[in-house]
Amino acid sequence: MNEKNNDAVGKELNSPGQRGHRIIIAGGGTGGHIFPAIAIANALMKQEPQTEILFVGAKGKMEMEKVPQAGYKIEGLDIAGFNRSSLIKNIGLPMKLLKSFFQVRKIFKNFQPDAVIGVGGYSSFPVLRFAQARGIPSFIHESNSFAGKSNILLGKKATRVFVASDGMEKFFPANKILISGNPIRPSIANVASISKEEALKFFGLQPGKKTLLVVGGSLGARSINEAIEKGLNDLVQNGLQIIWQTGKTNADKWKEAAKDQPSVWVNDFITEMEKGYAAADIVISRAGAMAKAELCVVRKPVLFVPFPFAAEDHQTVNAMNLVEKHAALMVKDSEAIDKLVPTIIELANNEQEQNELKENIGKYAVVNADEEIVKEIIESLNKKY
Repeated sequence: MNEKNNDAVGKELNSPGQRGHRIIIAGGGTGGHIFPAIAIANALMKQEPQTEILFVGAKGKMEMEKVPQAGYKIEGLDIAGFNRSSLIKNIGLPMKLLKSFFQVRKIFKNFQPDAVIGVGGYSSFPVLRFAQARGIPSFIHESNSFAGKSNILLGKKATRVFVASDGMEKFFPANKILISGNPIRPSIANVASISKEEALKFFGLQPGKKTLLVVGGSLGARSINEAIEKGLNDLVQNGLQIIWQTGKTNADKWKEAAKDQPSVWVNDFITEMEKGYAAADIVISRAGAMAKAELCVVRKPVLFVPFPFAAEDHQTVNAMNLVEKHAALMVKDSEAIDKLVPTIIELANNEQEQNELKENIGKYAVVNADEEIVKEIIESLNKKY
């Protein structure tokens, strides 16, 4: 703390008690990192309105758009992640990382943070590393069941590591772990307040019919979409109506496949996801950390099709964490074209298994993760200062 204050006008002006805490939230790249970060920021402002928050992300990534939309300031770093598909594209990485450290040093000098929170994504690494070198409290939120390499390195010197599930001692020091769950959007937490009839009306579907929700992320999931296209008639003939969120990739192709099916709502995006969950009896989904957290809260029988090329195959680990507790089903991405639709039809005809899956997945629901994370951060800072 003393080293940090050398750059300040005076110690009194930098006292958090005088001005409220200044906190940097770093990371992003995907909605699975950005939306929890915004939820944490909102919870901070709710518990301590005098808090000053600055986000730090990667230039060109979605956080540079989503964070300002949420009402927060963000600084962008010239940094990129490791490209696994093309090694030659990684030649400039060392220079970008070095440049990002100079940018981070300038941000710290200007903002004078009292703490840093990392939510994952490669832009969080130089920020937390710099904070730890300066003795500034650093907190990590690891949303997945398999920790990323950067978070594993940073976790050794972190003040506290917030995780979504048990068994994370293999990645982080046990005495620093707090199982907090993943912060979810308030609209999802309140799904129970939406009637199924209202939700079905939103999609133009019929009440009284078993409804399947298919989601694969904003860009879509090719294996899921191809399997649904192939088995669309089988699904409809077995009494299912479908809410099919295709994602942007090849959206016109999937819309064309369903154009003559009145019991299929199809679009590349669902504007009110809470209504999708409220309408659904069964869900097909990728197994990102946020999808998993939301499905636990809305208590829906789910068939996961993990994206196999996610870092460290963490989506498979996420899914298996529930599958092993009979709280979800899973089909491998490579087997989706043949197994996805038959598995869904079998589940749709088995009310007992649906009820068991709903009951079991609901045991892992966390609706106040953001509040728990913020409470721990504020307590830690009050002890330090």
